[in-house]
Amino acid sequence: MRKYVILCFALTIAAFTACNSPKKVKTDSGSQSADKTTTENNTNEDMTKVLLKTTMGDITIALYNDTPGHKANFEKLVEQKFYDGLLFHRIIKGFMIQGGDPDSKAAKAGQRLGSGDVGYTIPAEFRPNHYHKRGAVAAARMGDNVNPQKASSGCQFYIVDGTVCDDNYMNMISQRTGKTFTPEQIAAYTTEGGAPFLDGDYTVFGEVVEGMDVVDRIAGQQKDGADRPLQDISIISATILK
Repeated sequence: MRKYVILCFALTIAAFTACNSPKKVKTDSGSQSADKTTTENNTNEDMTKVLLKTTMGDITIALYNDTPGHKANFEKLVEQKFYDGLLFHRIIKGFMIQGGDPDSKAAKAGQRLGSGDVGYTIPAEFRPNHYHKRGAVAAARMGDNVNPQKASSGCQFYIVDGTVCDDNYMNMISQRTGKTFTPEQIAAYTTEGGAPFLDGDYTVFGEVVEGMDVVDRIAGQQKDGADRPLQDISIISATILK
């Protein structure tokens, strides 16, 4: 079965961070005004908040209003108690934690996870102002070879743990992938960290507003060769905060 995965580009290109004479990172300053306009529609007061109570602590996420398909779907699943009892089945320290596989509920120890779904996908909702900064919440998906439209999984998601990127790293990603980054993005990635290589390939639909220490703790747990934690880390409950 095909898995809903997030490509770990950061780990596979780490050896190339010492590029020869890197060019200046590509920037797209023209998108800044649009970013500000959209961000104003995603103020902390206006966004739906979801509390994830986990066996390692609480994480509160806010859902963006300008990714309506993903927002509505996540709210629906939360209201249906879909996520209650599911595991964070894939963790990579300095990268992300992934959950939402329905097959993870009551999964046996060592069982390979990541292929479960709800029978549908969600069309991509890429927004230039939503990027993979530390704490970003985004949708997993199947690979381009079977999913050229980059449609999102109907249920699996991940939270970016992230690594602080230096200028050389940002330059390398820009050169090798052709991705462009706004000054705001560059500032976030080089100070707070994130996973910039995922931008434009996976839909970011929210962010952590409380509980990043819990995300860090989950990401740092011991795991097996498939990146599944050796000790189950489950979502006890997911609740929309009123």
